[in-house]
Amino acid sequence: MIEFKNVTKKYRNHRAVDNLSLSLPQGKIIGVVGENGSGKSTTLKLISGLIRPSKGSVSVDGEEVSRNISRKVSYLSELDTYYSFYTVGETIDYYASIYSDFNRSKAEEILDYMKLDRSKKVKNLSKGNRGRLKIAVTLAREVPVILMDEPLSGLDPMVRDSIVKGLLSFVDFETQTIIITTHEIKEIEPILDLVVLIKDGRVLRMEDVEEIRIHQNVSIVEWMKKEYE
Repeated sequence: MIEFKNVTKKYRNHRAVDNLSLSLPQGKIIGVVGENGSGKSTTLKLISGLIRPSKGSVSVDGEEVSRNISRKVSYLSELDTYYSFYTVGETIDYYASIYSDFNRSKAEEILDYMKLDRSKKVKNLSKGNRGRLKIAVTLAREVPVILMDEPLSGLDPMVRDSIVKGLLSFVDFETQTIIITTHEIKEIEPILDLVVLIKDGRVLRMEDVEEIRIHQNVSIVEWMKKEYE
């Protein structure tokens, strides 16, 4: 479904991704984990077409990634990228106007689930509520791949659990794959199928979460620490 072939991404003299080869399956929730600066966000940006490899190739569903891959990929950035003068409702209208695959009824359902006030301007939302809005517009697109870079950042720990459970309700695993980078590993561990551990721009390990949890009898955080040693 998603394939990296000998991909390197350099920023001047720094290799954010280093000769990465990786195949990610369809219909899974995949966690990309690792320490700060390991290449997690760069990996998602390469899939989304926001940046191009310095070497190698990335493909989604057999199509080499370019800017046009946005037809198949919905990307949640860790940065705020919305018009602050729009209301929540106007933000939904804007996304519906630029993406033909945007499911307005699903967006409205997610807004209700997230308890977001449609009349509030984005600039007046708390960081947590801006994060909820980002999740809503990202999940409302009916595309094969959903990328979420630190989706729980800024959310109150008390609501993270309900937000994570909501992800399961709004993703169609018959047709969609979701890839998440996060530091809140404990919160997302219960919903992950597969985890990819990255260090220094390379894949250290890729493992089935059930294998880690049941057969190795450790949490993902404990597994990470062990693999990083």
